[in-house]
Amino acid sequence: MIFIIKVTTNKEERAIEMISERVKKKQLLVYTVVKPHGLKGYIVLEAADRDSAEEAAFNLPYVKGIIGKTVQYEEIQQMLEPKVEEVNIEIGDIVEIIGQTFKGERAKVTRIDKQKGEVVVSLLGASVPIPVTVKLDNVKVIRRENEEGEGDEEE
Repeated sequence: MIFIIKVTTNKEERAIEMISERVKKKQLLVYTVVKPHGLKGYIVLEAADRDSAEEAAFNLPYVKGIIGKTVQYEEIQQMLEPKVEEVNIEIGDIVEIIGQTFKGERAKVTRIDKQKGEVVVSLLGASVPIPVTVKLDNVKVIRRENEEGEGDEEE
């Protein structure tokens, strides 16, 4: 059975450590505890039954509780097995933000961090250029700078 556990944001790793220690100490029937990719404030716990899951996580610092129902692996698979895809984005590309706070905004890519899976963009609609860091899967390329013929590459 797979359970979603709500934890304090940015304390997921510490919560996993404490749950793991309790599981080993009490020899509970918990098989896996992981932090899902791209989801803050939650961890995933796989256990034989709800009692084992509750005993593993109950009354620990940073653990806020178990989400009511169990989930199927297929529902969380993309968070646990992130797709490794070729990054087809370049500095200078015009992108549309398709997720997060700036959804629908257009921006120009100023930096790419492939290891973290993030891009730094400058919002086109802002009167003052503000760098915004966005996950790669939250942007889509809508125009290549060199396609328009305006490619004055100074880098």
